[in-house]
Amino acid sequence: MPGTVMEQAHTTRPPLWAYLGTVVFTVVVPGSVVGLVPYLISRWELRPPLLGLGPTRWIGLGMFVIAVPAFADFLARFVREGHGTPAPIAPTRRLVVGGVYRCVRNPAYIAVIAMLVGQALFFGNLGVLEYALAVAIGFHLFVILYEEPTLRRTFGRDYQDYCRSVPRWIPRLRPADRGGQR
Repeated sequence: MPGTVMEQAHTTRPPLWAYLGTVVFTVVVPGSVVGLVPYLISRWELRPPLLGLGPTRWIGLGMFVIAVPAFADFLARFVREGHGTPAPIAPTRRLVVGGVYRCVRNPAYIAVIAMLVGQALFFGNLGVLEYALAVAIGFHLFVILYEEPTLRRTFGRDYQDYCRSVPRWIPRLRPADRGGQR
């Protein structure tokens, strides 16, 4: 029915602050985690391949390149679908369940880890690999101690239903049917 609250909720544009906040957040947080810190560790210098296996460079490059679209989808969805930002101080107003979120609940964290491991393999840098492990542990603790409880309080049953149909870390090979979400 035209003009219903449900229709209006899906046709309204995200607020300008969501776009701007997401850009600032991306430059500061993922920019530091995926760009600055790995650079400071590795200086982005090619070292001998990890484990002495040349193909690890190509595997690393592939991991990085494959992770970028998933990360970009996460950013776009937080703005367009969620009408908010990835920053906890300006969270989404709506539960984000479309796109890569139909396969896994934490695609951004997985993409960041893939980009870090990809850099470690590409540059042959064990320090970046150790950093990736530390970041992965930090992400896991953040998700279980802060993010999931906050989403449960904010979105209630919708989030609980989502958790039952979409795994936290290991992506589904077949996306969950989330009521027409793409």
